[in-house]
Amino acid sequence: MEGSIKDLSDYRIEKSKRNLKMAKKLLKEGTYSFALNRAYYAAFDAMRAVNALDSFDSSKHSGVIAHFNQFHVKTGDFDVTVSSVIRRASRLRERSDYEDFFEPDKEDAERTIKEVSEFIDTVSVFLKKNK
Repeated sequence: MEGSIKDLSDYRIEKSKRNLKMAKKLLKEGTYSFALNRAYYAAFDAMRAVNALDSFDSSKHSGVIAHFNQFHVKTGDFDVTVSSVIRRASRLRERSDYEDFFEPDKEDAERTIKEVSEFIDTVSVFLKKNK
């Protein structure tokens, strides 16, 4: 595999892990909307790390998610439950970021961070096998 593609994938999964670390810190501080934001971006960057192996990227979140689902979930690289984790994280992030008066609770943030953490672990294993 080309070094630049591998480097890009490595960069994106490391960025994903940094976002997850920040999400956990923000959860401990009780800032759940910010924790959800970072958790979503952790999942998003993990998908982009996988998509980099296909030399694919998109300026739209929906494009990144659609490519990941079509070429990596539907093909069996990742369990179909991953799609619901991503959808849920995306929905909560959008509500937290854009919906007036929406305040996520601790349970939503804890669950999302746990699920995203498991997703990133799975992506990391996939990347090690496929580089």
